[in-house]
Amino acid sequence: MTTEPQRVGLVMARSSEVIGEEPFYHEFIEGLERVLTPAGFSLLVKMVGDRAAENAVYETWSARRQVRGVILVDLVPDDDRVPLVRRLGLPAVVLGDPSTADGLPTVWTDDAGFAREAVGFLAGRGHTVLGHVSGPLGFAHTQLRRGGVEAEVGDRGLTLLTAEGDYSQESGRTATARLLGSRPARPTAIVYDNDVMALGGLETIRAYGLRVPADLSVVAWDDSAQCQLAVPALSAMSHDVARMGELAAEAVLDTFLDPSARTVYEAPKAHIVERDSTR
Repeated sequence: MTTEPQRVGLVMARSSEVIGEEPFYHEFIEGLERVLTPAGFSLLVKMVGDRAAENAVYETWSARRQVRGVILVDLVPDDDRVPLVRRLGLPAVVLGDPSTADGLPTVWTDDAGFAREAVGFLAGRGHTVLGHVSGPLGFAHTQLRRGGVEAEVGDRGLTLLTAEGDYSQESGRTATARLLGSRPARPTAIVYDNDVMALGGLETIRAYGLRVPADLSVVAWDDSAQCQLAVPALSAMSHDVARMGELAAEAVLDTFLDPSARTVYEAPKAHIVERDSTR
């Protein structure tokens, strides 16, 4: 008699530097394990260098029956992993917008809506020239955030300056330097797509002789202990990341029991936590 493997797989195609710096996935994995472990499942995590290597992992896991299902992260539009896991017969849950999942169960956060909220928060404090340091623009969630920022800026008649990072602290430094070098006007407030890039941005802002928040306000995406301990403490769009992990684990377990289980699991709504960087 063949027994089903009691493991769920998670593959991350990101550099070890970014994974090491960024609290998001540490909290997400904690939430996954909080649900999977009591249910008798373990989590198999693998880091790879690119999408081709990630797809090869799914092929291997399926052929060797090493996992019972997988959780897909960092999706791109028309992501080839979605048809791949279907072809392999691997139950899968997507962390991302339902538009990326082609019917697979998703754990969804309203990236576009929350991005609009961040712009509104800064506009309400008198800022008219805003900067946005995004993550990689190939990711669907980055495109949704950028779209939300652009839509809110357009509706309010504000000016937007943009730069792209890769979630690392170094990219936050470099992207901030690009924004601060903008002419004729540089931003008076910057939204960063994660906490680590915002920390790098603080370093660059200080190097330019500017003060936060007197000269420049800063908002980070994803609240964390790093935001709270920064000097000044960073205002942030706060998500319950551990709960997102719990929902992803619940979704994959539901899929094991019933492949036709509900497909959209909405994460708790994010909200702005105001700290010293915008006061």
